[in-house]
Amino acid sequence: MRVITSVQNNQVKEWKKLHRKKYRIETNTFLIEGMHLIEEAFNSDWEIETVIVQEEMEAPTWMNEENVVFVTKRVFKEISQTEAPQGIAAIVNMKTLIPKKEQYVLLIDAIQDPGNLGTMIRTADAAGFSKVVLGNGTVDVFNDKVIRATQGSLFHIPIEQANLADAIRELQQNDFTVWASTLRKAVDFSEMDAKEKSALIVGNEGAGINEQWIEMADKLVKIPIYGEAESLNVSVAAGILMYKMRK
Repeated sequence: MRVITSVQNNQVKEWKKLHRKKYRIETNTFLIEGMHLIEEAFNSDWEIETVIVQEEMEAPTWMNEENVVFVTKRVFKEISQTEAPQGIAAIVNMKTLIPKKEQYVLLIDAIQDPGNLGTMIRTADAAGFSKVVLGNGTVDVFNDKVIRATQGSLFHIPIEQANLADAIRELQQNDFTVWASTLRKAVDFSEMDAKEKSALIVGNEGAGINEQWIEMADKLVKIPIYGEAESLNVSVAAGILMYKMRK
């Protein structure tokens, strides 16, 4: 069993470059950590190029030996982006998923917090949404914190990057009703009457939804605040509205 022992190894340097969006795009690959995410990728038929295993750990039995690389604890820590590395990671090829049937769509406008984006993707998956559309200014879906927050839903639900103006027009041309989450001139979410073929726009944590998308939306919806909080976390609000749409 060959073990990579140096952080200066060229292969280690290449893996570490995947911490940057630019290199992920250039190679069409990304890095994931932890057995749960690796098994989710494998079970969802995403192509795993390489499994990186800390030397005292066991490699997955389903992975071909030639695609497994063992490294020392120091080397693994060098490529890991978590505070408590689990000792196993993988390089995965990016993949475009196609919706089987478009019924419910989540449109995301300039969400910058990776935890919020990952949570919304996970919730959209749980709520049975057809796909998630990421507008300009949104954090990279292959950011390590986004990936961890999806808890594997990244591998289940189609996610695409698009200009939201184009995405909204296309949905409306295909008989979708587009809802925008906003406080101004909006109906209470309890009055929300979403049919099949509905889309929901949620906006930036601080600025909210771009005014242009609000003007383009068919309906506006809000969640009332009963306490003293100024607002709801965007991923919480998105979860409430997505499940209301499915009711």
